Amino acid sequence: MERRRTRRVKVGGVAIGGGAPVTVQSMLNTRTTDIEGCVKQIAELADAGCDLIRLAVPDEDSAAAFGVIAKRTGLPLIADIHYSYKLAHLALDNGAKKIRMNPGNMRDFGEIKELARRMADAGVPVRVGVNGGSLDPKFEGMDEADALAKSALECADVFEQCGLKDIVLAIKASDVGTMIAANRKVAGMCDYPLHLGVTEAGTLRSGLIKSAVGIGTLLGAGIGDTVRVSLSAPPVEEVLAGKTLLRSLGLKTDCVEVVSCPTCARTEIDVAGLAAAVERATAHVRLPLKIAVMGCPLNGIGEGKHSHLAIAGGKERSVIMRDGEIVSRVANDMLLPLFMTMLDDYIADYSKNC
Repeated sequence: MERRRTRRVKVGGVAIGGGAPVTVQSMLNTRTTDIEGCVKQIAELADAGCDLIRLAVPDEDSAAAFGVIAKRTGLPLIADIHYSYKLAHLALDNGAKKIRMNPGNMRDFGEIKELARRMADAGVPVRVGVNGGSLDPKFEGMDEADALAKSALECADVFEQCGLKDIVLAIKASDVGTMIAANRKVAGMCDYPLHLGVTEAGTLRSGLIKSAVGIGTLLGAGIGDTVRVSLSAPPVEEVLAGKTLLRSLGLKTDCVEVVSCPTCARTEIDVAGLAAAVERATAHVRLPLKIAVMGCPLNGIGEGKHSHLAIAGGKERSVIMRDGEIVSRVANDMLLPLFMTMLDDYIADYSKNC
């Protein structure tokens, strides 16, 4: 698909827009003052393939902790700021590589100009993040999609006038249709990279569906440069969902695809348990591998022929396939440990030949 052309923005060493691969983001759900908890969660997110990580900075203690965390992890971290320009400046003092600010609750253009000039001098980009739940009251009565678009562009223009060109827009709503409409409007009116997400999307189940529809619709139209699948669930689930969404659209290839069947009366093995174990074990792998976990030979052999590694379940013994060929028939009670060993060996061999 042809992607929308945008300017390129760099967050530390990570590029957004300008033809760069679509990146996956998440946000910590630990308190920023819990330094050890944050460092641990950042490591988990990075291991799962998260490209960019955001931390809330709600007070001065959090801003100070942000600096310690940034030094401990060595990753380009994003500071999420609301209400306080002072906290934005403190986050910059403490190593933030990007500032997210919300024009719904930071509306003093004089303060924004001062912040913009400092960020431009430091080479730190801004994410102008507008949410349906926190719009500036002056937009009341307008169509929500129009209001979201107008708010984002109005604020971005202030940063632009002050010389800050590294701007990313995030326009989110909990209503999927509104989110899609607002991003379509903005996409046709500027060249800023767009951060896509359905805010307050809900629980793991409903949030995944709403995000797949909203984010997927826009990405399928070539719109969007970075994504966050917002879930009321552990942040790692957001990363795994984002990677799966991008892979499904052909926008990400450096990750493992796990194919598994929905199961039926023919199923002879624990497909869900095996597939989940394989997915967990390969979340950190940056290789374009396809692995099939199938409950019976009906489609299992066929999927195996098109996969790098595959299982086709049987009543007492199951088939393991490698590069489309049957290489082993294994007793079901030994299937998981043997397959995991073969998986490790395959990844090691594949990596050597890349």
